[in-house]
Amino acid sequence: MRNVKPDSHADSAFDWALMPSFLAVLDAGSLLGAAKKLKQSQPTLGRHVAMLETQFGAALFERTGRGLAPTELAQRIATHARGMQEAADALQRSLSANTQVLSGSVRITTSQTVAAHLLPLILLKMRRELPEIQIEVVATNEVKNLLRREADIAVRMVRPDQDSLIARKIAQIGVGAYAHSSYLKRRGVPNNTADLLNHDLIGYDQDTTILRGFRAFGESLTKENFAFRCDDHNVHWEALRAGLGIAFVSHYLASTDRKIVRVVPQIRIPDLPVWLTTHREIQGNPRIRRVYDFLAENIADTLAQLVAKA
Repeated sequence: MRNVKPDSHADSAFDWALMPSFLAVLDAGSLLGAAKKLKQSQPTLGRHVAMLETQFGAALFERTGRGLAPTELAQRIATHARGMQEAADALQRSLSANTQVLSGSVRITTSQTVAAHLLPLILLKMRRELPEIQIEVVATNEVKNLLRREADIAVRMVRPDQDSLIARKIAQIGVGAYAHSSYLKRRGVPNNTADLLNHDLIGYDQDTTILRGFRAFGESLTKENFAFRCDDHNVHWEALRAGLGIAFVSHYLASTDRKIVRVVPQIRIPDLPVWLTTHREIQGNPRIRRVYDFLAENIADTLAQLVAKA
C-alpha cells in the first residue's frame, strides 16, 4: 500500500489488536469495504495497516484498479492470523456458553424484510416476557457468520451447511404476485403468466431469485424485463406500494397494506423455508437459548396471524 523501509524491529511480536483490521481489508479488498464491515472509519483502518507494515518492514497491499491486492507476505500472515482469530472466537463462544446470567444482549441477524415487518411484532411480545434481555438486530440480506459471533442467532431462508451450527426449520413463508390497487386501476389486472409479462414488473438487480423462479415456469427473463430494479428489499416493497408495478412478495408482508392486491393467484411459487440457527457451543447459554426458543415458538404463529388478516 506504501513504500516501507525495513524495520529493525520487524521480527518482534506484532500487535494482535491490529489483525482484525488487516483481515477485514484483506477480505473486502478495500479500506471502504472493511470500514463498512467493522463500522470504523477508513483512515483508522489505513493507520492500522500502516502500523502493521511498519512492524513487518514490508508492504502488505498493492493498489490496483480494483482495490487493494495482498502481497505474498500478507497472504502468509493471513493463514496464521485466521487460525488465531478462529481460536479467539472459539474461546469467546466457550465462555459465552458457560455463563448462567439471563440478563444481557442477544444479537439476531435476519433479512431486511423480516427485520422491518415481522420481527418487531415478535420482539414486542418478547419485551413483555423477557424484559431483562436486550435485542440487537442486524438487518441484512447477507448471511452473517455465526462462527465469528457476528450474530448469536440467525433467522434465514436458507439452511446453513456448517456442522458446528444448529439449524431448525420453524416455518414457511408463502410468496405471490402483488400490485397496488392504483397500478391495477391504471394498467388493468393480468389474467395469466403471459399477460403478467406485459406489465411493469418490479425485481432485483443483482439478486437472481425472481429470474430463477420464472425459469422454473419455463420463462427466460433477464433483469431488463423489470421496469424497476433494486436489491434493497424495503425499497422493493415501497416501490410496490407506490404503484410502480407488480412485485413478488411474501403473503404476510402484503397483508400489512390493504391496498396491495394479489394477482394471477394460479401461479404457484414455492414457499420459502424459515431456518432458525445458532452455534452449538453457545446454545447452552441460557440467555441465547431463551431467545432462540421464544423465536421458534412465535415466528410461525405470527406469520399465520398476519396472513389470516389479509
